[in-house]
Amino acid sequence: MPLFSDAPEPHAPNRAAGHAAPTSSHHLSPAFPGRAPWGTAGKLRAWQQGALDRYIETQPRDFLAVATPGAGKTTFALTLASYLLHNHLVQQVTVVAPTEHLKKQWAEAAARIGIKLDPAYSSGPLSREYHGIAITYAGVGVNPMLHRNRTESRKTLVIMDEIHHAGDSKSWGEACFEAFEPATRRLALTGTPFRSDTNPIPFVQYEAGSDGIRKSVADYTYGYGNALADHVVRPVIFLSYSGNMRWRTKSGDELEARLGEPMTKDLIAQAWRTALAPQGEWIPAVLQAADRRLTEVRKAIPDAGGLVIATDQTVARAYAKMLREISGEKVTLVLSDEAEASKRISEYSEGTSRWMVAVRMVSEGVDVPRLCVGVYATSISTPLFFAQAVGRFVRARKRGETASVFLPTIPMLLGFANEMELQRDHVLDRPKKEGEGLFDEEDRLLAEAERANDGPDGTGGEEFSYEALGSDAVFDRVLYNAMEFGMQAHPGSEEEEDYLGIPGLLEPDQVQMLLQKRQHRQIQRSKGRPADEADLLELPAEQRPVVTHQELRELRKELNALVAAWHHRTSQPHGTIHNELRRQCGGPLTAQATVNQLKARIARIREWAK
Repeated sequence: MPLFSDAPEPHAPNRAAGHAAPTSSHHLSPAFPGRAPWGTAGKLRAWQQGALDRYIETQPRDFLAVATPGAGKTTFALTLASYLLHNHLVQQVTVVAPTEHLKKQWAEAAARIGIKLDPAYSSGPLSREYHGIAITYAGVGVNPMLHRNRTESRKTLVIMDEIHHAGDSKSWGEACFEAFEPATRRLALTGTPFRSDTNPIPFVQYEAGSDGIRKSVADYTYGYGNALADHVVRPVIFLSYSGNMRWRTKSGDELEARLGEPMTKDLIAQAWRTALAPQGEWIPAVLQAADRRLTEVRKAIPDAGGLVIATDQTVARAYAKMLREISGEKVTLVLSDEAEASKRISEYSEGTSRWMVAVRMVSEGVDVPRLCVGVYATSISTPLFFAQAVGRFVRARKRGETASVFLPTIPMLLGFANEMELQRDHVLDRPKKEGEGLFDEEDRLLAEAERANDGPDGTGGEEFSYEALGSDAVFDRVLYNAMEFGMQAHPGSEEEEDYLGIPGLLEPDQVQMLLQKRQHRQIQRSKGRPADEADLLELPAEQRPVVTHQELRELRKELNALVAAWHHRTSQPHGTIHNELRRQCGGPLTAQATVNQLKARIARIREWAK
């Protein structure tokens, strides 16, 4: 029985190998179709057609396609698979994906164009009704010889989705090489062709530059900047929030620091985690701001959704509870890569509800095109994870959609955000400085020992070495197109609302123009504000009251202790209590309040207690 019907398909014509690919989409806009769900595109975008043309012209055994998240790598890969099957250049297809959920998505997408993949395959002969299988990298690692035997038995195309995962561990890389070395054709796909380490990626070509450093070489590249210019992906607006953090170290010392200020790596990590702690004021304020932003976006995009990426399951549950109270709607909670989690993601993707909270698994590859607003509420700090996380929000369905991602003011994250349009390659070597290399083996053993104690987010076990005491949130700035806009403002202020209220449907140049106008308006407001209404940060130094740091610290400590006592008495969240005190007494956040403002709040909460 033939694999396909006798009628020629627009994306898989019956032509000899080496002939030109179909050119039916060459006259179309690069952004056509505006929305291309997995495996359903009747026509190809210009980059997909270009990559297909290059493949058919060269007929390579190995091909690495690098395309920004949301550009349509799956449509390209399945179109190519259809072409190779139709022309009998291969007889079966094996898709390797990072997660269980993704392999099911691949099988569903392939079925839409007549390629049947078994996502439940484990061993033994494959049913004749299937054209191949969809498996995970972990599955290959468990039994590489099983897949080698399958690969050797028939001419096989192996599609390796997010190929950088084949280098996640030495055993996975070796297993992939062992299993698929005999493959007739290998197609590697990635949206982030780099890793945070120097583990080589199987079947990827590396070439040394003039500096002697080996970097990965792609056969076809379609970066975020190109996709943005073609309106294939959304422009991303990053909204950064700072604030004062307080925590207690393992030795009992109480420390206080402001997000974004110069600090050591350890202090940045502890301040960051303090911001993400559910018992503080920072995360509730940011979630409220994100929900207001989502409300604005839904005026133009009625089914727009939001995603909070959490560090672990405990805080994910706490965030979901906060969002239920903030939005008044049920929140989809995704905690692990299991069947129930995949079902929840699918239901959320097909629905119109507002929020989803997830731990890790929605950070890469999962296709939820309606996600428009994100909160990066995790302490994972690798460029790979950040790029994949942001990639969940950039998939454009129609021209003019924008994406908004909320971040803590962490210098490393701001750097990643400013590098969104840069093309990066996987660097296999690190340049050595004078004196380096003498202790490589010792360094390697130390790194392995540290990894053995890693916490759930891969950043070590420091979550047990301190206790979060409190946090405040301050709207810091907006980052867009490698530029910064805005000045610090209080949550709920007119200044913050100006930026949260940017329309959800805008062209990239319109986004920049509106941000410039908002910034100008904020500066004018600040200049015209009376001194007695100004924040301490806005007052000239000579007008600020002379107050010792110790006095302010003691007043804040007293206020926080009273808030904690009121929390135990009423079960109200700390952030809610602080917000109510600010509403009744006026003034900025606790970290920025004057002595008189702190004293007024202390007096008010004592009145409540009476």
